[in-house]
Amino acid sequence: MVPVLPDPAAAGERTALHSPATPGAAAVPPRGSAALRTEFPFTLPRGYVDGEGNVHREGVMRLATARDELIPLKDQRVQENPAYLSVVLLGRLIPRLGSLTDVHAGIIEEMFAADLAFLQNFYEKINTDGTSLATTACPECSHEFHVDMGSRLGE
Repeated sequence: MVPVLPDPAAAGERTALHSPATPGAAAVPPRGSAALRTEFPFTLPRGYVDGEGNVHREGVMRLATARDELIPLKDQRVQENPAYLSVVLLGRLIPRLGSLTDVHAGIIEEMFAADLAFLQNFYEKINTDGTSLATTACPECSHEFHVDMGSRLGE
C-alpha cells in the first residue's frame, strides 16, 4: 500500500514547477515565485529527414531529471557502447521535433552529425545554466554579448 502524502499546495507550501504534460500547455508557477523554465525551443542546423522525405528542424528539449540520466545506463545498447548514452538520453528529452511527437533513440541515431552535435551542446547548456543563452565575444572588438542557442544558427 502506497502512503498518501498531504498536498503541499493545500498546506500553503511552495511546490516545484513541472513542465506541462501537454505540449504547448502553460504550466502555472507556484505562488510567490518566478516561473521555472523547463522546456527550451531549438532549431536544428540541418534537420531530421523522415522516411517520407519531410525535414523536421524546429523542436523542444526539456530539462533532464536524475531519472533521465540514470535509466539509459541500464540500456543494453549503452552498456555495449557507452557512446550511445547521448543518443538514448536525447531520445528521452525531446518531446517534439517538427510534426513528430514520438521522438526516440531511433530517430536521434538517424540524424546528421551536425544536428547531433548541436543537440549535445544544447543539452549541456540548458542543463548547466538553465538557459539557452550563451555568452560570446565579437572577434574584432571583443565586445561580449549573449546568443540564444535556441534560435536559428547564423541569424
